[in-house]
Amino acid sequence: MSVFETSVQVFLGPVAQYLKDDSVTEIMINGPKQIFIERAGQVEMVEAKFEDEQALMAAVRNISQYVGRPISEEAPFLDARLPDGSRIHAVVPPVAKNGTTVCIRKFSKNKLELKDLISRGALTPDAARFIDVCLYLKKNIIVSGGTGSGKTTILNILASRCQPEQRIVVLEDSSELRIHNKHVVYFEGRPANEYGKGTVTLRDLVKSSLRLRPDRVIVGEVRGGEALDLISSMNTGHSGSMGTVHSNNPKECLTRLETLALMTDSEVPVQAVRAQVSSAIQVVLQLSRLQDGSRKVTHISECLGMDLQGNYQTNDIYLFEQWGRDKDGKVLGILNPTGNLPSFMREIEVNQLPFPKEMFHKKQNPPGSQNQAA
Repeated sequence: MSVFETSVQVFLGPVAQYLKDDSVTEIMINGPKQIFIERAGQVEMVEAKFEDEQALMAAVRNISQYVGRPISEEAPFLDARLPDGSRIHAVVPPVAKNGTTVCIRKFSKNKLELKDLISRGALTPDAARFIDVCLYLKKNIIVSGGTGSGKTTILNILASRCQPEQRIVVLEDSSELRIHNKHVVYFEGRPANEYGKGTVTLRDLVKSSLRLRPDRVIVGEVRGGEALDLISSMNTGHSGSMGTVHSNNPKECLTRLETLALMTDSEVPVQAVRAQVSSAIQVVLQLSRLQDGSRKVTHISECLGMDLQGNYQTNDIYLFEQWGRDKDGKVLGILNPTGNLPSFMREIEVNQLPFPKEMFHKKQNPPGSQNQAA
């Protein structure tokens, strides 16, 4: 065990048991005396506590020193990665009114695959095969969803299913992705040092990556001006690129990308950005965390450009249909084809991919499902 790992175990002692517990996916520390964890999508308060604010602050400062990302009243935010790969974000007083506030997001140590998502009911075998078709045809894919909906997990799985001979360049603010593929290159952004220098942004990384001969560019989370560089790269020969965006549905995802792309110093007209977004993004995978805590793919939608009024057009290929809840409150539903064909159906046929038109026919809900509505 490294010195850093030992320090983390010591300073984060009150929550060490939850760091080791694979069933816990998130640890939320709202000041020294209030700690919550998430298990199986459900949040619960635990009895663990830090001795006082100073003990909690010492833990955060210890981590910040080891990762070289200073935290103080002047720079009250910390984004870092723990030795086990977990992501930690901390906010300190006076910004954090409850006391030092920390969120630790853990990631599965096991290599997850599409079959695992199928077994958990997150998507169907046919939908998984269609996603593989999109990957094979190198469609530009955005994974959209809210916080904790599983975007990073899905992106990790998608990138791991790309052809092994392809060179994948991964760009993140704080490294989370662990892609199981043959030719993967990782880059991580860097905040300014204590003198305000040395910043490396995602925009810097996207621009640099295009000179490194990538077959696919993957941005872990698009949340700023790097959106403009990413969609530009998608439009200039880097097909098959991917990223994640915080949004609630496919159309909102495209609008969000447009907004982020405008958050730059470049004075690009809105219509020009909108045209770039509509031509760059080809498939949106929408994820949602449902009322029972389960995470599911709720839309697989294609972007069809813009209509005459300049609004984004989408074509829903698969939609999640909920027909009720069981006696334990579990959501009942399935990701069904809508009956709409993708505009690239001809590509599927020309490449002789085993996904005929019949696979897109809308299926009926299971017998009696309408009677199971909540």
